[in-house]
Amino acid sequence: MYRIMIMTLSLIAIVLVNVAANSIPLNGSTTVAIASRLPVLFMPAGYVFALSAIIYMLLAFWLYGFKHNNATVSQSLQNGRAILFTISCLFNIVWLLLWHYGFFNWTIVFMALLLATLLALYFTYPKKDNQLFGRIPIAINLGLIFIATIANISYVLTLHEWSGWGLSDPLWTVIYLTFATAIALHFLYHHADIALSSVFIWAFIGIAVKNGVNELFVSAAALFLTAAIAVVIFFKRKQLTSVK
Repeated sequence: MYRIMIMTLSLIAIVLVNVAANSIPLNGSTTVAIASRLPVLFMPAGYVFALSAIIYMLLAFWLYGFKHNNATVSQSLQNGRAILFTISCLFNIVWLLLWHYGFFNWTIVFMALLLATLLALYFTYPKKDNQLFGRIPIAINLGLIFIATIANISYVLTLHEWSGWGLSDPLWTVIYLTFATAIALHFLYHHADIALSSVFIWAFIGIAVKNGVNELFVSAAALFLTAAIAVVIFFKRKQLTSVK
């Protein structure tokens, strides 16, 4: 009883902080407005992060499933998942506060901690678990945090006017996109995770939309890699959904 209450309060807390961050807004700027202050090429259009609202709804379903899975999941595993989920919400809240109050170097630290915590939670599920009340909400959340982590790092590097070791910003952005694609394909092949990889498609399209014809190299690369992930999902879907 106490475990599910703490998890529910944690979810409510992160939802309320997100709403406050963008409606008050915290420190006078919305989350997306702060992201738009710098010309970061690996930054999806603002609508991409509206996926967070869907993620919170899916996490509510996940909590319902968590509550009703006591008979099939060991208590130690349930306790571990509860701790990881609660900590992930805490890290997310701290990240938002740091972001809105300008502690950008620290945002990388807490984004990395959030990513590591969600990865640990994700890996508590077997590869065959692709259910709404199981791994799917965690997978979609993890996918968005992967994208946010790369965008966060790129933002801070741009803030500090990093030279890029002689490589241009568009080229570095394509490198980031390629790295992100490798992550998506890894989870497709090794974890049969279409949901997580679909988040990368959503984000890559957002990057292409934001950059448009002004950064045609980046936009073309984002759309090409979107197509690559989509093709793998299409041709491997039967195999992926039948993984045991």
